[in-house]
Amino acid sequence: MKAIEVNGVSKRYGTVQALQDVSLTVDKGEVFGIIGPDGAGKTSLYRILCTLLLPDSGTATVDGYDTVRQMKEIRRRVGYMPGRFSLYQDLTVEENLTFFATLFGTTVEAGYDNISAIYSQIERFKNRRAGALSGGMKQKLALCCALVHSPSVLFLDEPTTGVDPVSRKEFWELLGGLEERGITIVASTPYLDEVRCCHRVAFLDNGRVRGIDTPEVILERFRDVFNPPGIEHDKGTGAQDENVIEVSHLVKAFGSFHAVDDISFTVKKGEIFGFLGANGAGKTTAMHMLTGLNQPTSGSGTVCGFDIRTEHEQIKKRIGYMSQRFSLYEDLTVAENIRLFAGIYGMDDATIARKTDEVLERLRFTEHKHDLVASLPLGWKQKLAFSVSIFHEPGVVFLDEPTGGVDPATRRQFWELIYDAAHRGITVFVTTHYMDEAEYCDRISIMVDGKICALGTPDGLKRQFNQPDMDHVFTHLARRATRSSD
Repeated sequence: MKAIEVNGVSKRYGTVQALQDVSLTVDKGEVFGIIGPDGAGKTSLYRILCTLLLPDSGTATVDGYDTVRQMKEIRRRVGYMPGRFSLYQDLTVEENLTFFATLFGTTVEAGYDNISAIYSQIERFKNRRAGALSGGMKQKLALCCALVHSPSVLFLDEPTTGVDPVSRKEFWELLGGLEERGITIVASTPYLDEVRCCHRVAFLDNGRVRGIDTPEVILERFRDVFNPPGIEHDKGTGAQDENVIEVSHLVKAFGSFHAVDDISFTVKKGEIFGFLGANGAGKTTAMHMLTGLNQPTSGSGTVCGFDIRTEHEQIKKRIGYMSQRFSLYEDLTVAENIRLFAGIYGMDDATIARKTDEVLERLRFTEHKHDLVASLPLGWKQKLAFSVSIFHEPGVVFLDEPTGGVDPATRRQFWELIYDAAHRGITVFVTTHYMDEAEYCDRISIMVDGKICALGTPDGLKRQFNQPDMDHVFTHLARRATRSSD
């Protein structure tokens, strides 16, 4: 008997055909990948298999049970980690785990052997609220919550999005232990190194299965989607001699804990500056000080010539910012979002109208001008959010993991927008967990334990640490961390 069988499943939302005649099988104990671009139908398929959504047509079984007629049986047998963490942020680690155990009619004590290898790594934080954990720790807790009732099938919908490369490797090592126990794992991921950890993968595109085979075969057959050609970019061509950011001995302490511990660097006008580090290294805290959202404990810094201690309101007028959680209003249209943010920056109506048309044409969004942002695919939202963040032509744009969870082809399009902005003289200050994106930067800093432990061009850092690529450089340095990411 197969662990999963899907036969001719279709699902439509209004005019959108999310899934069309999807068929596939997954063997017991297999690590099976479901991959594809944004809006391909992956999450809809997950929700059908987890009995959270009914198909319009076709059938599906999990462990031999029908997803429509035998929902309760399936729910007792599956674990599910949705794309956005399924944790309750205001509950502690222990309270989250107890809650999920209770949902499945069991206890943490009864299921402890199933999760001990993972839970032992976070148990010392059991009284901490989930919202205060790092991405890597949240990920481990969510996995424990999905496993506490001893499921036979585990569904993971992009579980490592927003998590640094070292934590991602550790997560897949944990999955290796589950595989040895015979648990069937179905995972979706935008990271190619994780795709290669699967036994087989199904490539979904526009709701259809375009191929099922080993990762090597699928990645080669559809290399235009998963391995698009690199972007031609002459490093440093947009950079000028003028420093737009200057930081000297900057410190941010929370009690005795130094989140940012004496960092110094400069960034030039028009430069693409990569600001890297593992979860908890201090990147976001540093960005909050540079953008006027937080005050330093000591040290100094300027952004666009203004002091980060005393002139943060002037700084806010001259920068753009795009966070991990999009700064767009989902219940407004594309055009309404643009107008709202342009108005906040004091732009006049004529300029807003002219530039709106230019942006929509550049993004090829003209026909979607009046679409609600909530209806857009993830990659489209990210490109729009970036365009909105630089609509007023800021001196610096801060991008905090702007491409998390996006497929390689869409990420490439996003970086073309970044290059265009840099050529226009906008300084780009970007954090990312994709190490191929680190290669696109003019210069890179890497933070470990609140300090900058490496600073230079990608090629220079690879030579300095004798590593073949930025992924190896990052891993080499991040493993030096001595403090917990939490």
